[in-house]
Amino acid sequence: MGHPVYRVTAFKRVGPFELTVQFDDATVQRIDFQPVLHGELYAPLRDERVFAQVTIDPEVSTLVWPNGADFDPATLHDWPETGPPMIKMARRWAEHEEPAHL
Repeated sequence: MGHPVYRVTAFKRVGPFELTVQFDDATVQRIDFQPVLHGELYAPLRDERVFAQVTIDPEVSTLVWPNGADFDPATLHDWPETGPPMIKMARRWAEHEEPAHL
């Protein structure tokens, strides 16, 4: 059994790593992505210039970044429920990251 299919229709940057995301069912979520920006795919998005390059992929109608990072639209749509487990997983990824070199 699959989950409902949602499409991201618009977004607006409202903070350094925070977006409001609108969906095809008129739902709007305000998401602070900073806590999940860890791991090989998402850590590069901690650079505000990289994070700001977010677009909507026209084929799958979700947020995508030039490095290939994206999120399932259903995950974004249901962020109040899906966000906390994502943050918990990202904390585990952070434990294995190399320290930033100055």
